[in-house]
Order: sequence, then structure tokens, then C-alpha cells
Amino acid sequence: MCGIAGLFYPGTPKPVEPGRIAAMCDALAHRGPDGSGIWTAPGVGFGHRRLSIIDLAGGRQPMATDDGELTVTYNGEIYNFAEVRAELEAKGARFRTAGDTEVLLHGWRAWGPELLPRLNGMFAFAIHDAARQSLFLARDRMGVKPLHYIELADGALAFASELKGLLAHPLVRRELDPAAIEDFMGLGYVPDDACIVAGVRKLPAGHFLLVERGKPVPQPRQWWDVDFSRRAKGSAADLAAELTEHLRAGVRSRMVADVPLGAFLSGGVDSSAVVALMAETSKHAVKTCTIGFEEAGHDERAYAGEIARRFATDHRERVVAADDFALIDTLVGAFDEPFADASALATYRVCELARAEVTVALSGDGADEALAGYRRYRFHAAEERARGLMPAPLRRAAGALGAIYPKADWAPRVLRAKTTLLGLAEEGAAAYAKGVGVTGPALRARLYNPAMTRTLGDHVAEARYWRTMRAAPARDGLDAAQYADFKHWLPGDILNKIDRTSMAVSLEAREPLLDHRLIEFAATLPPAMRIRAGQGKWLMKKAMEPYLPRDILYRPKMGFVTPVTAWFRGSLVDEATGLARSTRLATWFEPKAIEALAADHRAGRADHGRTLWQLLVLDRSVARLFG
Repeated sequence: MCGIAGLFYPGTPKPVEPGRIAAMCDALAHRGPDGSGIWTAPGVGFGHRRLSIIDLAGGRQPMATDDGELTVTYNGEIYNFAEVRAELEAKGARFRTAGDTEVLLHGWRAWGPELLPRLNGMFAFAIHDAARQSLFLARDRMGVKPLHYIELADGALAFASELKGLLAHPLVRRELDPAAIEDFMGLGYVPDDACIVAGVRKLPAGHFLLVERGKPVPQPRQWWDVDFSRRAKGSAADLAAELTEHLRAGVRSRMVADVPLGAFLSGGVDSSAVVALMAETSKHAVKTCTIGFEEAGHDERAYAGEIARRFATDHRERVVAADDFALIDTLVGAFDEPFADASALATYRVCELARAEVTVALSGDGADEALAGYRRYRFHAAEERARGLMPAPLRRAAGALGAIYPKADWAPRVLRAKTTLLGLAEEGAAAYAKGVGVTGPALRARLYNPAMTRTLGDHVAEARYWRTMRAAPARDGLDAAQYADFKHWLPGDILNKIDRTSMAVSLEAREPLLDHRLIEFAATLPPAMRIRAGQGKWLMKKAMEPYLPRDILYRPKMGFVTPVTAWFRGSLVDEATGLARSTRLATWFEPKAIEALAADHRAGRADHGRTLWQLLVLDRSVARLFG
């Protein structure tokens, strides 16, 4: 795992000042504390910060071929590099190093962009081809590794792993894009098709960008997609056996490292499955770590301990205080753009704990998206069935009832019918987009000031979900919802969170449950193999029954829950009140509306904890980025 940065002039090959590349890389030093390198040539310059994982002595970057024709700077891991290397050696390629970086150089020479489908890994890399006078940027299928880029006033295209790497270049203008605030307020993160700094773009997951000298910078091209339109056939037992093999292959491939390796263990299904399969493969005790919380309702240490004992892991745990919000400024610096998933606080702490013992940690991220583990998928699938049975007049009547039904956040879930009633009156894509968001369109409209409303025009954060779900290669609404989450939620929230929090402490996190072969298989599973009898991830749980106890497999999902609602009625009550006085927020929001929001929350008339957290994060992020 590393940090990369660079410059390429598509027009006149102007000289590249090494000091500028160095400054961009220095901003990414946390991603690679073990070494750095800079390479420049007419019209191009690459930089690299290294976290040494494989081939500790020979993997220094930027790396060039013997003839100097190709140069690469690369962040990530290619898990099948040995197989690709063998294929290249059979073609006559000669290797000087033992790691995966050189595979990219010889692979580009042999196959060009067709190299990408041969790779199984997480990566973002840049290759300069002197003969073709070109720059090639590529990002892995799921978007595990980030890559930002921008066209500068002097004609250069600049790229970097994180936004802070680009901002270290003096020609990057710090101008805020208001549309990104709408995206952030709606979704809780700035998605990969947007950036809070105007002009900056993120290379989408599963895409590449080929820039050739003498030609304008083109649009990125997609090289991979997940297809939900096909259906696997077979019995539950046969499909469970096939899923187990995919899980096993994903875990084994990610256990290759020349440094200490371990796993995050929450005691949930996903991390427990990863640890079980690691223990099956490892000759030594698997190193595991978990964090607990002071509140019993949020503490999973007992479940994690049960798994640790079952598989005789070398286990460590730490209790995190419920008021750990002091970490907010650290996270604002790590994420650059505003990021409102408060579970990032706990994720940072577990990464910090892991880094004390290991350099690489396997996580359980990805199974919920691949196998429909989130509760919202069950709700959406049920609502889609209801929509199919209800005539239009009845759906409209449900919407009218929902409009007057009280919003009862305090009530048992079965009595909280307002959202369901309103959702039944809407198209499935529109209803799901609201459900996956944070602050809904109506509340955002009340918070924005007139100038912001005029600026946004018809731009709506949820619109990207509508478009994606309507065009999805899918057979039903569940397929479409999962597909849209792969495009937006997974790279924008989940993978963004684990990348930034792990890299902030110089830890490499690997996601075996996002192996593309597993994802492609899971997308073909019939809906009943994903959701059955009120259980999400049904087939995965069946597949793991020989490995994990039922109280782990079938207990209610918890996850990292951060008590922001309680914070803004207690320890952060003054922060909530102070948001209405922020001159930065007043640029886009009505101070009186924020004041009323905080007052209603404090009095218990409504639960606006997540929105208040968004506003607090936004205020601090904007201050850090734009002064």
C-alpha cells in the first residue's frame, strides 16, 4: 500500500520540477512511511511513497524497464501476480525483482489496457509509455484504492492518491463546488463522480484513462462492471459449496505478505468468516483485534472473544469511550472532503490497534453489498413486491396517508410506517435513494438559504441513484439497489472509510470478500439465495454453518454504532448550538433553520443527530480546505 502522485503534459512536454512532485508526495507520507522516490523526464514526473509489504528490498518505485521506455508508480496489491508473471515469462519477459510492481510494466508492454482484466487485486497506478508518448491511469474494479486528477492552467494533468496530494501543487485552485455540498448532505459523503474542490475528478472504479500527447484529455473508459442480469442454477447446497470456495480463494489470495498480517474481528458474520478461513490456511495463530464500547448495547467483544477462542487466535481488544468525538479533527484531516459516516471514529481506532502488531489486516467489508446483508435491502425488496401488487390509486392513497402519518423515531420499528407509506407511492429507485441517504430532500430544502437553492437549480444528490438503478443490468429491484450501491455507496463510503482510516496509521487493509470472482458469482444468485426468512446474506450464513456457531450467524446485525444522537443532547450540545453561528455554514444554510434544528433535537422533539453531525463535519472540513 502506498501513495502516488505525478504530472503529465499532454501538449508541450514542459520540464517537470522534481520539487513539485516531492511536495505532492510529502502530503501523502502517511500512506508510505518506509521510503519515497521521484522520477522525471521531459513532460512527465512520477512520485511514490512506499509502505513495504512484498519484496521489501526490490520493490522501490517509481520503477522503470531496463530500456527506460516504461515507468510505473503504483498503489495497491496484485494478488495473482505470480500467475501473471509466469504467463509473461512464457512470452519472454525477464524480471529483475520478486514483487508485483514489475508485472505491471511487462504486462502493459505485452497487452496494453487488456492487462487489467488479468489482474486480481486492489490498485491505482500510472504508467508512462515513452514510445507511445502516453500516460495510462487505472483503478481497480471495486474502487478499493483511490485516484484523483485535475487539468491545470499550465496544461499539465496532475494526479494523486488523495486530494491533499493535488492541493500541494500551487496551481490547484481551492474553489468550492456547491453541488458537492448537496451531494454530501444527501448521501453523507462526496461520491466518486463529484469533488468538493471544483475541477478535481476521481477516476471511477473499474475505469482507466489513456492520455496521449497531442490530444485532449479524454473521458475515462470502463473496463469492468458487475452484471446482475444472469441467474445461477443449482441447489442451495451446491451454490453454498461454490460460494465457500470463492470465500476461501479470496481469503487465501490476500494472505501473501512479507510483513506481519492479521485481521479485524468484530464478532459479526463477515469478519468471523474471514478469520475462520484464515485459521484454516495459516500455520500460526491468526492475529486478531477488536474494539469494544462502554455501552453494552453497542459492545460486541463477547462475540469476538467467542470466535477468537474457537480458532485460537492471538487476540487483542480495546475499549473505546462513548465520547470519542475528539477524534473528529484527525478524521477531517484524513478524509480531506467532508465524510459523515460516524463509524469512521471506531474504524480509525481498530486500525490504530491493529497497527501496533501488524502491517496488513484483512477486513470483512463487501459481503453486505454483494450478498444483500443490509436491512434496507430487505425493506426495498418487500416494498417492490408490494408496489407490484398495488394498483396506482392505492399507492397514491398510501402516499397521502404517509404525508399525515406522524414521524415516530422513538417508537418500535413496526409502528414507524411513515417512510414505508411514502415510499410505496414513489418509484422504487426514488424510494431506495432516499432510504440510503442521510438528510432527506425536504429537510435539505428547509436548511438551504435562497442563494444556495438558486445555485443548485435542479441538481439533486439522489439523482445519480435514480439513473444508475434505472439503467442497471438487473432483473429486479433488489438487483438494481445492490448494483447502485456498488457504484456509489461502496466506493464513496465503505471503501473510502477503510482506505483513509487505515492509511492514516500506515496500515494496509485488504478486503477478501470483495474478490471480483466472488462478486461476479454473488450477482448471479437468485434473490431467495440472498434474502430468505427475514435473513440477509442467507446463502453465506448457510455456507458458514460448518465453521461458525449459530449465535454468531443468526444474531441481529450491529456494526460500529456511534451515538451521535446522544452526543448532541449531551457532550456536544454547545457544538450543535454553535453551528447556527458559523459564518462558513451561513454561506449555504439559513442560520435560523439550523438553530431550530438543534433546538428540536435537544428537546427530543425530533432526532436530527446525523444531520447535526454532517453540519459539524462540513464546517470543519471547509475550514481546513478553504480557510
